[in-house]
Amino acid sequence: MEEKTLRKLFLGFIQLHILRHGSKKPIYGVWLMDHLKDHGYNMSSGTIYPLLKNMCRDGLLSLEEKKVEGKIRKYYTTTDLGKIILKKGEEKVRELSKNM
Repeated sequence: MEEKTLRKLFLGFIQLHILRHGSKKPIYGVWLMDHLKDHGYNMSSGTIYPLLKNMCRDGLLSLEEKKVEGKIRKYYTTTDLGKIILKKGEEKVRELSKNM
């Protein structure tokens, strides 16, 4: 129960993190997993890719496929709606963290 609750909270922060990086440059799944690992978060492709897919479905990320070294790689970029959500989410995190 505790781990499930923490996971839900964690995934919300991860989505903000994805929106932040996707607003700076297009990102892709393997890069994101490696980046999160550098921060001490081991996330599987079974978690990251459904999360990216859902964020695209919700209009927060756009998807572009590019051929890289003979393989198709999916690049994700934060949409205008994603940028609005990012800004509001960051404000909420700052506000909440002041009260913790």
